[in-house]
This record gives sequence, C-alpha cells and structure tokens, in this order.
Amino acid sequence: MNIILLPQNTSSTAIIDDKTSVMHLKQVLKVTLGDTVKVGIKNGHLGTAVVSNIHDSSIELSQIHCTIAPPAKLPLTVILAIPRPKVLRRLFLDMTAMGAQHIILVNSYRSEKSYWQTPFLTQLDNYIHEGLQQACDTVSPTVSLKKRLKPFVEDELPALIAGKQAILAHPYASEQFTQVWDNALPHVLVIGAEGGWIDYEVELFKTAGCQVAHIGNRILRTENAVSVLCGHALLTSQ
Repeated sequence: MNIILLPQNTSSTAIIDDKTSVMHLKQVLKVTLGDTVKVGIKNGHLGTAVVSNIHDSSIELSQIHCTIAPPAKLPLTVILAIPRPKVLRRLFLDMTAMGAQHIILVNSYRSEKSYWQTPFLTQLDNYIHEGLQQACDTVSPTVSLKKRLKPFVEDELPALIAGKQAILAHPYASEQFTQVWDNALPHVLVIGAEGGWIDYEVELFKTAGCQVAHIGNRILRTENAVSVLCGHALLTSQ
C-alpha cells in the first residue's frame, strides 16, 4: 500500500475507517499527529494529507492537497478465462497495479461452472482498490463478465480488437510472444485458466482475429502468466 485512496467526493478532510488502511497507517507507517501521508482521490489526483486525529478504529486526515495526475493506463485489455476463486484477488490486484485498462472475465472449457458462483466475484472492487493503492493510481480498470464464450468471441471480440493487436497465450503455439509483439499498437491479451485453452477455443479466437503465441518452454500457472504478459506490456510502454 503506497497511497491511501480516498472517496471521489473527498474535499479537504477525510476519515479513514477501513480496517486495512487504519492498520497500515498505525502499524506500518506508525503515523503520529501532524504526519504527512500520501493519498489519492478516486478518479482524481494524487497528493498529500496531514494526520489530524488518531482513534482506536479510525484516523482523521486534513489539509488534503491533490494536484498530481495519476499514471496513464496502459493501452491494454486482458481477456482472462475465469480462474480458481482463490487466485482472483492476486490476479485483479496485479492487473490493476500494472495498469490494465480493461479486464474481461470469460468462460472456458477448463473453468469449472462453480467458479461463476464464488463470493470472491463480489469482492472484485476491493481487489482493484488494493491494486490502485499499490501502484499509486486512482482510476479503476473497467471489468466485464462474459459467461458465454462463443457468443462473446463471435459477436463482440472482432469490434473490440479492431485497430489493436490481439494475442492469445498458448504454450504449444509455433510463434514466440516477444517476436510477434508490435509495440506500436494497443494490445488485447487472451489468457487461459489452469490447463489453458482447448483446441476448439484457440481456433475460435484465431477466426476472430487473434494471433497465437507462446512465452517459452515453461508452462506457467495463470497468475504467473498474467504477471509475465502484463509485465511485458508495462515495460514496453515506457
């Protein structure tokens, strides 16, 4: 946590009462009265605030002054097969922190139907909030849930990838990811769940206009593949 993210309607004062932020301010930063802390206003700017009061379960901030623009989002859309529920938090935190502009969760043959009923899906905003605080950002990525893969790929994907380079990560592809990457274009990354995409799904995405590429001879877990691919997008955007 590198900033405290404040609500969008914040003016010159704020009360921090969420347990995680209060614990961070008290136990990690060890703030005292009069200390200056880094803050950001949701969908707004970054800046500082002064600790004006410390209570058992809340901290009051005053003199909030935010004039610094947040980092620009990457021209990146991530299409992700819905993964195991227990890795959703880490995936959304990391994709947000690395600057993904749009995140689309889709169904896949190897994603269990029960994944769509997990209560973790109701916590996505919280995971994104964590990612923003990690990256000193204030603007959330857009999130879409597509429970039917074929209609999404056939009816929506072609328009979504128009003018962009869309790459599906697949360990058995013939081309290498960094060799096909075109840094001049916005990107759409298509990443599978554990076990990857089946052949039918790969062909479905290819027909819609996606290239297929591998990231080496190691087969990675979904969370590792997301970090590698989004990390490449982040590095090449500088």
